[in-house]
Order: sequence, then C-alpha cells, then structure tokens
Amino acid sequence: MALNIPGLVVMALFYLLILGTGIWASLRSKKEEKKCTGDGMEITLLAGRNINLLVGIFTLTATWVGGGFILGIAEATYNPTLGAVWALMPVPYVLTFFLGGFFFAKPMRENKYVTMMDPFQKKYGNVLASALIFPALVADVLWVARTLVSLGGTMSVILDLPYVYSIIISSVVAIVYTLLGGLYSVAYTDVIQLILIFISLWVCVPFMMTNPHSVDISLTAYNTTFQAPWVGTVELDEAGKWFDDFMLLALGGLAYQAFYQRILSSSSYTQAQVTCFASSACCLVLGIPSVLIGAVAASTDWNSTSYGLPTPYERDQAGSILPIALQYLTPPYISVIGIGAVAAAVMSSMDSALLSSASLFSSNIYKNIIRKQASDCEMQWVIRISVVVVGLAGTGLTFLDSSVLVFWLVGVDMSYTIMFPQLVCILFFKVSNGYGAIVGYIMGLVMRVLSGEPLIGLPPAIQFPGCRLDKEGKLTQYFPFRTAIMLISLMSILLVSLLASIIFNKGLLPEKWDVFNVKRRQRAAAKVADVKRTNSGKEEAAVAKQLLDTTSC
Repeated sequence: MALNIPGLVVMALFYLLILGTGIWASLRSKKEEKKCTGDGMEITLLAGRNINLLVGIFTLTATWVGGGFILGIAEATYNPTLGAVWALMPVPYVLTFFLGGFFFAKPMRENKYVTMMDPFQKKYGNVLASALIFPALVADVLWVARTLVSLGGTMSVILDLPYVYSIIISSVVAIVYTLLGGLYSVAYTDVIQLILIFISLWVCVPFMMTNPHSVDISLTAYNTTFQAPWVGTVELDEAGKWFDDFMLLALGGLAYQAFYQRILSSSSYTQAQVTCFASSACCLVLGIPSVLIGAVAASTDWNSTSYGLPTPYERDQAGSILPIALQYLTPPYISVIGIGAVAAAVMSSMDSALLSSASLFSSNIYKNIIRKQASDCEMQWVIRISVVVVGLAGTGLTFLDSSVLVFWLVGVDMSYTIMFPQLVCILFFKVSNGYGAIVGYIMGLVMRVLSGEPLIGLPPAIQFPGCRLDKEGKLTQYFPFRTAIMLISLMSILLVSLLASIIFNKGLLPEKWDVFNVKRRQRAAAKVADVKRTNSGKEEAAVAKQLLDTTSC
C-alpha cells in the first residue's frame, strides 16, 4: 500500500486548523488575564473561573470522548467474545457526570480549590499528599500514551504513515497549543475537535451501512452469520465482571483532575451542574456511530473484500477494527474523513491530560512545597515545562507497548482502586485522617497487584470467587474484584482514621507521636465551630432586636 497523499493533505489542514485555534485562544487568554482578578496560574489552569457555558460543555465532553472511547466501543461491539453489551463507555459516563454534578462539584467549588489534590494537602499535609499525587500523575501520563497509541494505529492503517511519525506529529501539535494558552487553548480547540468528531463519524455511518460486503445489522444482531451476534450476551457467571467494568468506568472518572479542572473553571455551581448533565447526553450521542461501525464490521463477509481472510479478529486486529472498516468498507475520501474524527478525539483527550498533570505538579508540588513564594511569571514557566515533560513521557511510553488496553487499564485501575476512595473520604467524611489514608493507599495498591491482570501477563495471587480461564484461555477474575478492593480501601481509611482519632483524643498515646496532628486539628476545628456558633448567635440576636424595634414602632 502506497502513502495516502490526499489523506496526508487533509490531516495537515486539520492540524493547522487546531493549531490556529489554539493560537487564537492563547491571544484571547491574554486579554482575559487583564480583566480577571485571579492570579496568572489560576487563569492558565482554570481560565479565570469564568469559562463560557457552551465551551465548558464542549471541553468536558471532548475530554471523555477520546480515541480510546471511539476505538474501544467499536472493538467491543465487533469482538465476537464480547458484543455491544460490553461496549460500556457511554452509559457509565452518564453516571460519572451526574454524580460529579450532584455531589463532587459542590465541595470543590465552595472551597475554591485549584486542583483535586488541594483538600489532601490542606488536611493531610504535603508529605502524604505528595504520595497521593503520584498515582494521579501516572494515570495522566498513561492517558497521553493510550490516546497517542490509538491514533498511531489508525493512521498506519488508513494513511500508511509510519507509526512513529504519526505519534510524534500529533504529540508536538498538542503540546504546542497547550503551552500557548493553557485551559483557554485546550477548551476552544476542544470545540473545533468535538464538532469534527460528530460530523466525521456521522458522515461515515451511511456509507458503512450501505456497503455491498455487509448484510443488514438487524439480521446479525441476534443471529450467528459470519460470527457471533454483535449485540452479545452477559451470562450469569459473567455478571460480576460486567458490573465491575461498569463501576470502574463510572466511578474511576471521578478521580481524574481533568474532570475537576472543567468543574472549577465554571463561573458558578449551577453552571458546573449544567455542564455535567449536558455532557452526559453528548457522550451518549457520540457513542452511537462507533457501535454501528462495530456492528457493520461484525456483519461483513471479509472474504469478499480486499482485506480477505482470516478476519480481523482472527488476525488479532480487533483493536483496529474501526480504521480497518473505514479502509475496506468505505470510499477512500470517506475513510480520510473518518481518521479526522479519530485524530480530533485523540487531540481533545491528550491536551486535557497534559494540562491536568501540569496542574497537579505546578500547583500542588512546586507552588505549595518547593517554591511557596514563586511569582506568576515563574509559575507560568513551570506549567509550560510540566506540559512538555508529561508530553514527552507519554510519547515515549507509546514506543514500549502498542496496546491501548494496557495503558487504559493501568491508568483507570489506579484511579478507581486507589484515588476514588481517598477522594470520597476527604470530601465527605470528617473523621478521615492521614493514618487512615496511608493504610487505605497501601491496601488498595497491594490488593490490586496481588489480584493479577491477564492483559499484562500478571497472574493472580489472590483468586476471588469465580476466578477461571476465559474464552481466550487466560486466568481471569469474574468476581467484581476491583469494586471489592475499592470498598476495602474505603473502609480501611474510615476505620483506621476513627481508631487513630480515638487513640490520640483519649490520650492512649502521647501527642508527640501524633505525626498527622489529629488531636490538634480536631481542637482547631472545634474552636472554629465555636466561633461560628458565637457569631451566628450574635447575628440572630441583632436580627431579633431589629425585629422587636420595628414591631414596637
């Protein structure tokens, strides 16, 4: 196959459009900086907490609708061992956004945090918070890697562009426009990218559905034709795994800094909620084309195409089914439009991951620990350097492994089993303290490693009920073990925190051994509560006196 020159030209125009939008947004951010009262770092990371509602909806949706979203849904739908019922991403994301809008956004916004790690530093101190930041940073770096891997595989199929070139070009473009204007550049390029994703995918669908090599997908939905029905099934003994995957996607996303960056950039709590609810609907709509493409691929007689036999699944290419279907089941000009959708999805997620990790390092590590007196100018350079370092790290990882699933799994797993229970406790349980956080952190990490993972060849040392060989001969946990680990970690944090609080408050151990200052913090909290009650009592007395005076008049 020769290099696809027209396709390369189209992709070059796409990258120029995105880069131009990023430059325009960076100029806009400089104008907004003069109007805003916040410091430069807050303007760069949170757009001055004054992002437009429509732009907020676009950027939150585009952050979640990445290359893994589009390719993963198509892969699951096409895969004869899975099917559409295992293409979970759109539905759990609805739960993510609703929970985030109803519960998590309010405490974050009320305290005017800059990142999701701010409450940890405020309550646990810098040392423990730094340890908790590490899995969040690793998850973002892996996010960059998995989005680039998905784009590299797509371009190599459709454009015949070497994997290395496509990875490097996409990485450089995303790093450059993220450097230029921070969240403003990311948000406004997300608007363009999401529009391109929507139009490109839906333009491809009619051509895909009417191609001569595939039968009607309604006939193959529940009947075995060229392979197992594309709708798929969830057997009773697989229900635990299905539930675990669902909860992993739904709750794991609530432990990503990129989510809170969008919530905190809204001008009000109401706007943040509307942003979440609207984005959930957008995710559902954008998931439909990938399901249809996967269904068409499952309904195709590949022997009648130039791809031939064996099928993509038999060649172990199910992960690239979307670009393969575009290449062999649609006209060349349509396949180029389709790759534009994948490229837009990848860029929209990658820039979010870059800025997310830069936020955590610059605000929580550099500003709060290393250089507390750092100027705005210095912080701007720290943010830029952080973006470049994370971009290079994520790009480098793509050359070690070409599997989107491996990067996705490790990143989301860390967020769900380690960070999510920590975040729930710090926001909603006052009893939580550093002692519980340490135990919960270690419990989650150790149990997850010992539970094994077939995708990376890690055998399970702990075999939960139902652990057995899957259809591909890999030893797999069918019990919802990730959810169990998350709950064990959550309970460990609360129980150990309560126990530590009792020990130090009752004087069972000397206060000098209290390295996390549990007793001192509770005394300080009690004093603050007393002051508030006193002030509230004085205000009530003043109001009552005013009412009496008015009545007597």
